[in-house]
Amino acid sequence: MTISQIRQVELDDLLGRDPVTLDTRGLRDWIADHVVLVTGAGGSIGSELCRQLARFNPKQLILLEINEFGLYSIEQEFVENHPQLKLVFAIGDVKDESRVDDLIRRYRPNVIFHAAAYKHVPLMETNNVSETLMNNVIGTYYFAETAKEFKVKKFVLVSTDK
Repeated sequence: MTISQIRQVELDDLLGRDPVTLDTRGLRDWIADHVVLVTGAGGSIGSELCRQLARFNPKQLILLEINEFGLYSIEQEFVENHPQLKLVFAIGDVKDESRVDDLIRRYRPNVIFHAAAYKHVPLMETNNVSETLMNNVIGTYYFAETAKEFKVKKFVLVSTDK
């Protein structure tokens, strides 16, 4: 093999699947000028989701996270990079029914992206099964039920392939 036969590696080469093409027009209709709430906003998936959502200029973006440092980190980034956005940084646990109810009642989101979940399967399948079930199943149930009660238009469950 010669140098001329080597090609540059593209991100798509590393995915192990076909890339997904986003319907940006449809997303803009969902997001622009709407109140959007993201759970797990300080995690790796939730924070990237928030970055992507910011491009669509939501009326208000509510970032919910249980981890103080995770929320602080995304707060610092967003305050600097998105000063035009109306932002709410909320500490809270998706398993806390009163907190979930309060946030949805107070901010009336049109769209919820639920990304709060434990995702490191080997760690969570050993001595942490009950916590995983509480967070990933019961927390999702509380959020979905409360969203239904308050007639949230869109509820998106974000899951990983881990």
